Amino acid sequence: MSYAALQMIHVTSVALSYLLFTLRGIWMVQSSDLLQRRWVKIVPHMIDTVLLTSAIGLAVTLHQSPIKDPWLGAKVAGLLLYIWLGMIALKRGKTRKIKVTALVAAHVTFFYIVLVALTKNPLPL
Repeated sequence: MSYAALQMIHVTSVALSYLLFTLRGIWMVQSSDLLQRRWVKIVPHMIDTVLLTSAIGLAVTLHQSPIKDPWLGAKVAGLLLYIWLGMIALKRGKTRKIKVTALVAAHVTFFYIVLVALTKNPLPL
């Protein structure tokens, strides 16, 4: 698959993943029963699988690694933090305040990851 196709798949899946995370966050804040729908529990995993697979494909195509490319290492670290915060926000948070705080922190982390990707700099600001 070409670099351009992989990049388009990756960027599209980033957008879909983030939009769905945002929607789930809104539903969590509203205490909506929609969070319990079956598709809401399945589709994010499907999108994120495509997202991670395309990310690996891009890294292989460009001969990049999180160890030799600091900006990529920062993206991976940011991703792990984003996943952890998302789990607290949507599932594991004990109180509403903890969940909302984790949700906001996850959004900040997402934008950090995007800035790192755009600037190829682990300290993008």
